[in-house]
Amino acid sequence: MKLTLVLLFCITVVQAQSDDYDYGYDDTQTGQAETPSAESPTAKIVHNPRGNRQYFGDESIYKRTQPLPSGRRTYERKTRYRNQPTPSTQRSAIVEENINLDAGECTHLNPEKGTLCPTGCELRTRLLKEEKDIKQAIDNLAVEVSNLTQSTKTMHVYIENVDREMQWRETQYTGNYKVLDSYNTELENYFALISNTVNNRMLSSTINTMHSVLEILNQKLRVLKGAVLTQIDHCKMPCTVTCNIPVVSGKECNDIYEKGGTESQMYLIRPDPSKAPYKIYCDMVTAEGGWALIQNRQDGSVDFGRSWDAYKNGFGNIAFDSGKGFCVTPGEYWLGNDRISQLTRSKPTELFFEMQDWENEQLRAYYASFTVQNEVNNYRLSVNGYSGTAGNTLLEGAKMLISINRTMTIHQNMKFSTYNRDNDGWEPGNPDKQCAREDGGGWWYNRCHSANPNGRYYWGGNYTKALAKHGTDDGIVWMDARGSWYSMKKMSMKIRPSVSSSGAQEQIPQSFFEPKS
Repeated sequence: MKLTLVLLFCITVVQAQSDDYDYGYDDTQTGQAETPSAESPTAKIVHNPRGNRQYFGDESIYKRTQPLPSGRRTYERKTRYRNQPTPSTQRSAIVEENINLDAGECTHLNPEKGTLCPTGCELRTRLLKEEKDIKQAIDNLAVEVSNLTQSTKTMHVYIENVDREMQWRETQYTGNYKVLDSYNTELENYFALISNTVNNRMLSSTINTMHSVLEILNQKLRVLKGAVLTQIDHCKMPCTVTCNIPVVSGKECNDIYEKGGTESQMYLIRPDPSKAPYKIYCDMVTAEGGWALIQNRQDGSVDFGRSWDAYKNGFGNIAFDSGKGFCVTPGEYWLGNDRISQLTRSKPTELFFEMQDWENEQLRAYYASFTVQNEVNNYRLSVNGYSGTAGNTLLEGAKMLISINRTMTIHQNMKFSTYNRDNDGWEPGNPDKQCAREDGGGWWYNRCHSANPNGRYYWGGNYTKALAKHGTDDGIVWMDARGSWYSMKKMSMKIRPSVSSSGAQEQIPQSFFEPKS
């Protein structure tokens, strides 16, 4: 609608200008026009509000004669005279120009009229052009205002956070200042007390007494140091047992018993003729004798937290001389997995556990069959045929547990493990879940144990997690007998062939399975 109105306005203006040009310049063809007299009383001067040219009204009229076509009469017509500039005599020369509408120009509807002066068309075009630029600038400005608003909000939040932080720090500073002030007061009190004590004469005498005691202690330390140096010199060479070795020997302890060796003491045995003999303590009294002592715990004198090679070859003290010239008192030791495996695989072997609590009550566990495989098979354990009073932990696990928890404490068919060779049933290869490292010694651990004969030695029997190195039941434990947190005073493992050299089946008297105190 707006465009239609503008177009009508432009057409009206163009038609008005066309009439002016048709009648304003005809005087060049008929000669000089009559000029109204300034002295004429009828001459009336009118000022045109659209310009500074003078307008004389309708009274100033001139006549001109125009030729008419043949056969027609000439006539006279009146026209208005306007004081306009004389047009060019070359009216026939029409100049065509290239009009750039984007530059703000409007073209006359009649191509001969050329370009119009600035009108509504020009203003509209120019305004539309400027509107594009201004709109883009306004859009950019709106984006910048939005970014500035967001930045202002962020700054406001940051300032609020800083303000809260300052308030909190001011509170903390006030609290710290109060604490510091109390500490200063306390230090001043202590300083006053120390000053009073130092100035007191009783302190001088107390210090002198302490100097005397210190000097006495230094003298004792010097004596002890000399004694230690003497022992070090004495023990430069490994200590050796100077006990006499009995003349009788054999393949194993039961063989020696059948040959007449009836005294319980240290003997030499040679199960394999291709290998050198070695020392072992033989129990010739318990259950008709012939038992080879493969493990013994009695006083905690030997550390059983040993490596794989130590358990393989054996460690500890076999026996001691008690003044009779022979090693009749067994020491703490582990015979060695290679030797135990060789003894159990050469003949059918039976196993006998003897243990004693700190109230000196005797407990026993007997297995009619006992076999330990070689190192290639990680000394896998096999037992069978239980009887006794301590509880069948090796085959059945801890009876105080149920379901899978009990199953995880069964030792039957388990491989031997040490702290540096993890073969247990508790994620082998995971150093954080290693029974031998947590439970104090090498053993046929599952996940982890119901029996732990090679655990740590605790005096008095009962112990707690706080005393345990890793917070586990790492004592000399037989769970069916005294539970997890009771460490036995004594425990030993003895083996002998289940069939004698003559082929007779060995029998254990039933009386040995009855509790003794």
